Amino acid sequence: MDLILPVLDTTVRLAIPLLFACLAGLFSERAGIFDIGLEGKMLAAAFFSAALAAVTGSVWLGLLAGIAASITLSAIHGIASITFRGNQLISGVAINFLAAGLTVLIAQDWFQQGGRTPSLIGGARFETIDLPFAEALSGVPIFGQIYADLISGHTILVYVGFLCVPLTWWILFRTRFGLRLRAVGENPAAVDTAGISVVWLRFAAVGICGILCGLAGAYLATGLQAGFVKDMSSGRGFIALAALIFAKWRPWYALYATLLFGFLQALSLRPDVVELIFRVPMPVQFLDALPYILTVVILAGFVGKAIPPKAGGEPYVKER
Repeated sequence: MDLILPVLDTTVRLAIPLLFACLAGLFSERAGIFDIGLEGKMLAAAFFSAALAAVTGSVWLGLLAGIAASITLSAIHGIASITFRGNQLISGVAINFLAAGLTVLIAQDWFQQGGRTPSLIGGARFETIDLPFAEALSGVPIFGQIYADLISGHTILVYVGFLCVPLTWWILFRTRFGLRLRAVGENPAAVDTAGISVVWLRFAAVGICGILCGLAGAYLATGLQAGFVKDMSSGRGFIALAALIFAKWRPWYALYATLLFGFLQALSLRPDVVELIFRVPMPVQFLDALPYILTVVILAGFVGKAIPPKAGGEPYVKER
């Protein structure tokens, strides 16, 4: 347990930004809007949350700034792909390039630290939360240790991330809004015929995507780490897209898929555990590449057929 629990704890911490981004893509793509700009939104949110937190000393203001930055990029993507019916993939790529360049440029102009923000301390970053009775139960074998060392001791955004999974499931599969959202991704003409605005539903989905990406980026800079550094999202947006395909656009499967990717990332930080399990030394570079290798495998279609929403990626033109 002494070796396993630290790896599982790291798995949870690393899976949370992937989970937020994966759920963000789920809402967007269920409504028929493909979004490969998750990476750029996470990066912009990470920078602005860290920058505002560093300037104001308030992590909550930083969180709001990160969400606002992500929603702004989501609005740009929505206008380009919904209003002007542009190519959704090109719009997403443009957002990624825009965020990668602007974050470093603005960071250098504001803080003159080579594209970084100052390190966040105190109230400028999220602190861990000790759940009730965690210390008292820490000495109890197995279950007490799991509660004290794995379930307890995370920042609030970790618990919010896990709560978003059943909430997403409930919204998509138990509410009228979710039914209409899924219908827009499958057959927007039928939704329009019923007198429901396809444009409004798709913008709503893109807006929810922006909020969740904002949470992912803010967690990266103010929860997982203590500040912003260049390209700190490190391809997590693309990994989240692979996890979304692996999960076949379902919320609970998205949780399992992102935990798997988080576990592979956690193993790269603990090569001693990998060596203990497999009895052979593993190159650190190979362990670092494992999440990206799995991403390529999934995107290449080797993990089973995943059928996206039928109207995904297609702009809707109302019949006159």
